Amino acid sequence: MRPEDILLPTPAGVYCKIGGFHIDPTRPVDKAMITHGHSDHARAGHGAVLATQETLDLMRLRYGETYALSTQAVRYGETVTLGGARVTFYPAGHVLGSAQIAIEANGLRIAASGDYKTVVDPTCVAFELVPCNVFITEATFGLPVFRHGNADAEIAKLLRSVALFPDRAHLVGAYSLGKAQRVMALIRKTGYDQPIYLHGAMEKITRYYESRGIDLGRFELARAANKAELAGTITLCPPSTLKDLWSRRFPDPVTCFASGWMRVRARARQHHVHWSVTHGLQARPLDIIGYGDEDEPGDVSENSNLAAMS
Repeated sequence: MRPEDILLPTPAGVYCKIGGFHIDPTRPVDKAMITHGHSDHARAGHGAVLATQETLDLMRLRYGETYALSTQAVRYGETVTLGGARVTFYPAGHVLGSAQIAIEANGLRIAASGDYKTVVDPTCVAFELVPCNVFITEATFGLPVFRHGNADAEIAKLLRSVALFPDRAHLVGAYSLGKAQRVMALIRKTGYDQPIYLHGAMEKITRYYESRGIDLGRFELARAANKAELAGTITLCPPSTLKDLWSRRFPDPVTCFASGWMRVRARARQHHVHWSVTHGLQARPLDIIGYGDEDEPGDVSENSNLAAMS
């Protein structure tokens, strides 16, 4: 059996012919397997959705109770049979509930990574190496320019700035699912015990992380504090709010953006940030190369408009 007899690209996304399902489809389909809750992978409107419980919960928070006609939760390591395909979910280490999806049929095993990272993250289950014949890897940060800094060192820069400018607020732009919570956990790791303020758009997801036993320390909504109270504090917010009217409530804010994209200078200039926290939620070039070295798969293909390599 050839890999293309199991998975092939379609207008709706990657499709498993023998199982009758799509992986992270880009439009509504009858059966969808979702790797994680980010909106470029998890969309509303499918007939049936199979994902981890955390991903299903996060989709419900984002899209409402009727985001799919039916849902089924799967645990890491659990195998589900659909048609002629045996499907197993493995931790991806990307965000809470993120999974790699391994599909096996007639002795051939393909692993589709979704987004993943191999560095330690206290807010989600660590990445697990999946033995396979073919590995389909996301390669958002697959180019050599994306050599992300050490996360602890990046957070140390932030805290030095907070200490240096006690009369100014520090605004950290971060995506509301995964990145914001990881930044909070990294800040707490240093022993910082002051309240961390949040934009209201981050509250539901952050409280969900807390409900799953992830300790992020004390956090409060920025809208509940007055301007004077926000001096010397750290506030996490969606990147888009760094430049809008919302940010004017803060005293002389120092702005930064926690994103792997900040390795591209034009991106950093575009967001008009004072400085960037350049650690990512996704695999870097060495992670992708290292996966092939460790697992010795028959084929590695990159999913980011880059040419496949084998």
